[in-house]
Amino acid sequence: MNSHTLDTHRANCDIALESRHSWILWLVSLQLIVLYAPTLAWLWERWTMGVWHNGHSLLIAAVVLYLVHRELQKCSHLPRSSNPWGFAVLFPTLTLHMLDTGIHSQLLSAVAFFLSLPGFSLLFLGTKRTAAILFPLGMLFLTLPIPLVFTESLHLILRYIATDSATWLLHILGIPAYSRETLIELEHGTLQVADACSGFSTLYATVTVAIMTAYYCHDMLRKILVLLIAVPLAIGVNVVRVLALTLLVNAFGLDILETSAHEMSGLLTFAIALPVIFWLGQPPISAEAHQ
Repeated sequence: MNSHTLDTHRANCDIALESRHSWILWLVSLQLIVLYAPTLAWLWERWTMGVWHNGHSLLIAAVVLYLVHRELQKCSHLPRSSNPWGFAVLFPTLTLHMLDTGIHSQLLSAVAFFLSLPGFSLLFLGTKRTAAILFPLGMLFLTLPIPLVFTESLHLILRYIATDSATWLLHILGIPAYSRETLIELEHGTLQVADACSGFSTLYATVTVAIMTAYYCHDMLRKILVLLIAVPLAIGVNVVRVLALTLLVNAFGLDILETSAHEMSGLLTFAIALPVIFWLGQPPISAEAHQ
């Protein structure tokens, strides 16, 4: 058998192993989806519940998929490898999932699912590829629905900030208004700043996008700026939203809150805050031109 025949045989073996590896990966992925199907259905329900309830999660999940795909493409030249330490990650996550089947919280199972992804990556993609996609995978944890019991005090603080700030701005505009706790009393009605209007969803989404933007930003000053501005920006756009709603109530009465204007105002907070974060994380065009 000459060297050319040996090379051909070796290449055929590599192709066969690559094909077998892909089939095993797809099979395990299918089993993972079946195992966590109730959890994935629960996540989808929470993500699509409304703009006030983790409305940013679908966007973040889509961005994570894109980033994982992009990073894996960059690593396409690396040889296939497998790290058995993936089992050390999988065993605890499966235990956590089994625990959740008894208490039916679904949240623990969702945590277990996200934790298991690096384990499977180590087994099927190797150490270097896993290191490349570890940050995007970690961002999935910021799509988890946070139980209200853990955020109730923060909701209340945000409601007070929105109420007092909107009332102060109304006084500047010359519109009579009086704030009492989380109520804004106007001439044509009383507006309550409820949990849905606290701006927590906008804050959660803005901080998530800021962390992701800062990670991929190469300018240290812009990294710091993006991280520092995320919280005040989210709070600020929500105050403007509450102010706009109070102006509408003052002009047209409380019935305006039953229209699409209420929902659209929430979407606008995302439409303003998130692009600003993306824009701040981008280098100036002149800087790109010099590179």
